[in-house]
Amino acid sequence: MPDVSFLQGLWFVLICVLWLGYFVLEGFDFGVGMLLRAVGKTDGERRAVIHSIGPVWDGNEVWLLTAGGATFAAFPEWYATLFSGFYLALFLILAALIVRGVAFEFWGKRDDPAWRRRWEWALIGGSALPALLWGVGWANIVDGVPIGADGEYTGTLFDLLSPYALLGGLATFSIFLAHGALFLALRTKGELETRAKGIAARRAPIAAVIGIAFLAWTIANQGDRGGVEAVSTALAVGAAAALVIAAQLARRNVGLAFAATSGAIVLLFTSLFADLFPAAMVSSTDPAYSLPLAEASSSDYTLTVMSVVALLLVPVVLAYQAWTYWVFRARIGADDFGDVRSPIDLLEEKFGEGSGEDERREAEPTGAPGP
Repeated sequence: MPDVSFLQGLWFVLICVLWLGYFVLEGFDFGVGMLLRAVGKTDGERRAVIHSIGPVWDGNEVWLLTAGGATFAAFPEWYATLFSGFYLALFLILAALIVRGVAFEFWGKRDDPAWRRRWEWALIGGSALPALLWGVGWANIVDGVPIGADGEYTGTLFDLLSPYALLGGLATFSIFLAHGALFLALRTKGELETRAKGIAARRAPIAAVIGIAFLAWTIANQGDRGGVEAVSTALAVGAAAALVIAAQLARRNVGLAFAATSGAIVLLFTSLFADLFPAAMVSSTDPAYSLPLAEASSSDYTLTVMSVVALLLVPVVLAYQAWTYWVFRARIGADDFGDVRSPIDLLEEKFGEGSGEDERREAEPTGAPGP
């Protein structure tokens, strides 16, 4: 393959970092969404579960948008081949994310059990499907997909559903589920915390088993392509160790267990990126048809301008997001919402029943001046 320049390698690393940030942050969002009805048994508890990620979930999705935009700008050929070949799979993910976002907003709009139950299941499904399909997608990117001599994807959606890819989907699904349970154990209190800890203790070992099986298969596939890559293998071993640590600590130390699942996600996907480099897309049809990173790249001028912009703006974005997490760091529980059933109840709880301004005006004598 052609040599990769410094700027091309830099932007490959930066895109990797964007995906890592997305999977760590949105990973626990997916897990919380999937656990909505398992952890929350009443409307008040489910409101607390939703509010545990309410201030941050949409900000976490910005990492995905930025990763897609950076790929389009830095490696347009990679973007074109990836998005055309994975069109239906990415459409399913997009539809699930839309349904999930609507469910967050619509769940509390009506105090009706049937209404809320429908949106709860929409939130669960909208979280579970991307958690599964992201693993399927990245397993295919690393393992290879049918790409012809013209660089076009020649397969179908079903070609993406190989046993290896499905195992990758189960790995991300199970890891995100445990990751979300640990996050809930850190962000909630009372019965919610107890249930979340119990789920985390049961799910973390399952995530470790499935994740380690996927990592082992990934290393075996490296050998089939001409030799095991030392860096990718070392990262995979680190990810497996982090999953084992999370499973051991899930019941005793939730904070360290959450750090371990975060580390496992980072190491797992970094291992996949290291396995992929220096290719952008791997062809399962013929290795000669694989798309090298150097050939998929934009010009050096474009990459230089992008680097300057990133240097100036990324620290601001990171600081703002860190500040958001700091502000909303307190634990919450069902008792924090009292008898709140809808957004109108929140206003009444804040200002009193009816309009506080109207009540004040009615109490004033006619012609009395305002404050």
